[in-house]
Amino acid sequence: MRQHILSLNPLVLLAFGLFSLLGSVWVRDVPTGLIALSAYAVAGLLFLPGWRYALGCLGLGLIAALTVVYSTWRGGGHHEWVSLTAGLRTIVLAVPGSIAAGYIDPARLGDYLAQSLRLPGRPVAAFTAAIQRFADFLHVWQELESARRVRGLGPDRNPVRIVAHMASMAFGLLVEAMRGASQTAIAMDARGFASAHHRTWAEPASWSRVDRIALALAILLGLVPAVTHVLG
Repeated sequence: MRQHILSLNPLVLLAFGLFSLLGSVWVRDVPTGLIALSAYAVAGLLFLPGWRYALGCLGLGLIAALTVVYSTWRGGGHHEWVSLTAGLRTIVLAVPGSIAAGYIDPARLGDYLAQSLRLPGRPVAAFTAAIQRFADFLHVWQELESARRVRGLGPDRNPVRIVAHMASMAFGLLVEAMRGASQTAIAMDARGFASAHHRTWAEPASWSRVDRIALALAILLGLVPAVTHVLG
């Protein structure tokens, strides 16, 4: 199934995040949290096409979980198991959804939101355009940084210059974002997005057998904490 992950229905990918969020409510002790994480780890080993992005999401999740563990331990009476449970709940809540979201194509997401969920076309188109612009920010940042280095304006080890460089890059990114937003708004108005009431969509929003299997897997993984807690 690895070869099908990148072509999964984006609503199914969102379902992994939704059901992990719901399942995290049942992480009320350390064994339940460990079992839930083990289930997601096994699913990742079987179905993820690569591990670099997943490990990055896990690392960020661990940082967030450690802050939760420390704050819970510090302010909650120094109860180690309660603190660890809170940290595990944070990982179960955040990491599966963040990993699944990384494989979502914004254009396909818009197609499925409008056709499968019957959401209004105009907000969906605007939302999709905004996500696509946001996804381009990394490329814009890299282009700005390359241009500055070519001009000899790159930062050195001086902390003051590093801060000045980051501020200049942030300002350039803001200017580019505003320019891109204006261009997108003009293009959408030129195509009748302001007044059209009935729209067609370029791609069909179909549900394949693999999509249904993946949706069932998302539901089962979300149920693991609840079943473990009840049986435990």
